[in-house]
Amino acid sequence: MSTRALPRPSARQDSQRLGELQKAQAQDEFRRALRALLMRPLMSAAHEDFPAVRHQAERLRDWFAREAAWPLHVERDGARLFKRPADLGDDTRGLAGYDRRRYVLLSLACAVLERADAQITLQLLGERLMQLAADPMLETRGFAFTLRSATERRELVCVCRTLLEYGVLQRVAGDEEHFIQNNGGAQSDALYDVQRRLLAGMLAAVRGPSTWPAEQAPVTFEERLQSLVAEPEADGEQGRRDTIRYRLTRRLLDDPVVYGDTLDAETQAYFFNQRGPLASRICEATGLSAEQRAEGLALTDESGQLTDVSMPAEGTEAHVTLLVAGYLAEALRDAQPVLTDAAVAAFLRGAVDQYGRYWRKSAREPGAELELTEIALDRLHRLQLIDRDAGEVRPLPAVSRFAIGRTELHTTTPKNTTKNSLFDL
Repeated sequence: MSTRALPRPSARQDSQRLGELQKAQAQDEFRRALRALLMRPLMSAAHEDFPAVRHQAERLRDWFAREAAWPLHVERDGARLFKRPADLGDDTRGLAGYDRRRYVLLSLACAVLERADAQITLQLLGERLMQLAADPMLETRGFAFTLRSATERRELVCVCRTLLEYGVLQRVAGDEEHFIQNNGGAQSDALYDVQRRLLAGMLAAVRGPSTWPAEQAPVTFEERLQSLVAEPEADGEQGRRDTIRYRLTRRLLDDPVVYGDTLDAETQAYFFNQRGPLASRICEATGLSAEQRAEGLALTDESGQLTDVSMPAEGTEAHVTLLVAGYLAEALRDAQPVLTDAAVAAFLRGAVDQYGRYWRKSAREPGAELELTEIALDRLHRLQLIDRDAGEVRPLPAVSRFAIGRTELHTTTPKNTTKNSLFDL
């Protein structure tokens, strides 16, 4: 009696499982690359996520172009996502520790490197930067820079470290700290390679400022900002809708929350009608979670990685910020629309007895509540949980997610009472 071999259904199943696994891995790689570009739009080849960006380059280019109209350039040396902010007047973002003066130094340093050889020393960079800083226009605006003081050398080193972080400079030899302490000189210098492709991507502008003829150049600061990122006006009804969608997507990718009352009438109507599909597409690609409320929409990241300001977080300042958020949420719930910096400081002074043992020693000293108040309110403002103006604080609706629930007392069912259903207590 002969036997017949049974078919092997597992071969097809194994192939299907393998295909699903490869698809899931590709999606994870795409999401990781997308999130990395949102946090580091100018990315060198040394970045840990650059291989994923390069592997998923075509899909990433398509997604950013379709959803936000942001161009993405990926080359062998690095990647540049040309993010353009929806709100040019937002002062809550930027490089940590940078003020207007330091941004001027960064711009001048990039101008020096544009004209430099393939290698440059820190001392030479500083000397050429001083030459550019002596421009009469800068002098009339009160800007001056020398290398005579340790403070100015520290500013130069801070700019260099920013360029090192972004891969524009690569250290060959030397130590910046010695340059600060030893008043410059050959014995305390540093040598860098200049990465020109990354240098060219430092400015994410639609039109470079040097392309304006002198007689047509914008004059005011706001006009100059607009001229850098001005994009062609869309034609037709569909073009206008696409422009609105791009603007909203940019805000949702960049901002912690979008409030409906901050939008113009046309954008607001589109937002409340389309925010569900809009959020769904973004969340699918980024792994964010959508929170829709009557006031607007927030996209949150449970991992806390896709943000400049994490909350909650560890440390005294983070704990104080969380306490202040709860205090302001309670005030909003109790119909107190406006508070003062002084009221927040008084709250923190009163919180020392209960929570001070968790804080560093200096934070418990009398008067420390003023500095802690400024730190906490600045963080909450950057997270768009409050508005601040002239010593007044206005809690915004999203701060309510940090409110502590009110205590509720429940009466329990006596033990000898017969339960009528599984849901009886």
